Amino acid sequence: MSESDSTPFDPRGARVLLTGASSGIGAALAERLAAEGATLGLVGRDAGRLAATLAACEAHSTGHRSFVCDLADWDALDALAADVLAWGGVDCLINNAGIPKHKDVFHLDAETVDLVMRVNYSSPVRLTLALLPHMAERGSGRIVMVSSVAATLSSPGEGAYDASKAALSVFSEAMAIDVWDHGIRVNIVYPGVVDTPLFLVPDNDPLSPDIEKIPVAEFVDGMMAGLAEDRLEIYVPAFFHDIAKGKAQNVGGFIAGSVGWIRQQQGRA
Repeated sequence: MSESDSTPFDPRGARVLLTGASSGIGAALAERLAAEGATLGLVGRDAGRLAATLAACEAHSTGHRSFVCDLADWDALDALAADVLAWGGVDCLINNAGIPKHKDVFHLDAETVDLVMRVNYSSPVRLTLALLPHMAERGSGRIVMVSSVAATLSSPGEGAYDASKAALSVFSEAMAIDVWDHGIRVNIVYPGVVDTPLFLVPDNDPLSPDIEKIPVAEFVDGMMAGLAEDRLEIYVPAFFHDIAKGKAQNVGGFIAGSVGWIRQQQGRA
């Protein structure tokens, strides 16, 4: 493909495997994709919640499937990939599943860092590698990685999470080059803080009340618009793209500014 060979994503008739589909962003995205004509393979750990997402999708159309799987379990993940290929493979893989970890480095341990990297980076990469040959053989496909603005903005108090999402983003950029001439498109989505219970799970420090959250529906709208335009980088909200570019031009200044913001939050400004 040439640089101009953009391939907008059209959900109509597409078979989409979506991880993290049992709640939050994943559940809302699943219903939106079903409403726009996609056939969904829904992946999640919670069978009950996944069944609810499946029912919401089936209210729009039929033919969807659910796969209960703990993606941090390599045997289970490999079995999932085999089941998906037996299902007929997919046109689009959306790696959305992930875990938060809002903890500063003084409260992290090596085991936590390893777990976050396993779930947020190694797991989506492993699933991608398992399904990629089928896409390449067919000569078409799309891989969507849901990263985070934390990957490019080095969010304070989230070192383990930041690193896992940064690794996912850089892997995806390199992969986009490798698969360019095989008919496979790659998109990297960078959500801001979306209004879901993600950062309310146990063993996470509370977020600052001054951090603005965006509604799930707003995020889904932004992501779908970016896929329709086949943008490599999809920031939602879009203004984070400019912040990331500004940081890249002056990392030291950005870090110093972040320290100032933290001190202000703590009443030490």
